[in-house]
Amino acid sequence: MSNQVKSKERVADFGEVNTSEREVNAMLDLVKQETERLDSRFLEPACGDGNFLIEVLNRKLDILVKKYKKNQYEFERNSIVVVGSIYGVDILEDNAQSARERLFNRFIEVYEKYFKEYSNENLIKSIKFIIDKNIIHGDALTLKEVDSENPVTFCEWAIINNKLKRRDFTLSDLLAYPPFDKVALFSDMGDEVHIPSPIKDYKLVNYDEAHNSC
Repeated sequence: MSNQVKSKERVADFGEVNTSEREVNAMLDLVKQETERLDSRFLEPACGDGNFLIEVLNRKLDILVKKYKKNQYEFERNSIVVVGSIYGVDILEDNAQSARERLFNRFIEVYEKYFKEYSNENLIKSIKFIIDKNIIHGDALTLKEVDSENPVTFCEWAIINNKLKRRDFTLSDLLAYPPFDKVALFSDMGDEVHIPSPIKDYKLVNYDEAHNSC
């Protein structure tokens, strides 16, 4: 059995074939500039156990370290942007949980390499909270959570000075409005782009208190 296939049954039942690291990096190289922007958002609608998302995180962490390894405050504030920009959906619960764990463990590995002595427990709780919210056990075809009528819902995480702003949007709303329904992300004519209204809007909290934005 190759490391891209966990079992024949999973391939037959769910079409599950994991993307290899070489293929992931080849795809990401096509959008290299975006992978080097801390705030560029990535969504993998069939994320498996996170092969694609972990490489996105690795590239963003490389930039984060280069810029802020000597400034803990800026590293932490921008780490919320980095982790908050990575989204995934998978129909298999064990895959979604594995992806969450891989992303969290990788972030902690890098964070503690530079700031273990003065690690911020609030930040660590917030990083875990954001990852748990961003990696969803859901069906990207029905746009609903598995075994539920609840829609797949994503959180937008935005830093305003040293404060964190959270807004929730359903994936169906995000996909249904122009220009997404025309497979174009930006207007070539400089037109103003309107995004759908959030289904919930949260009060500002400190950047390391995402876990309190409930």
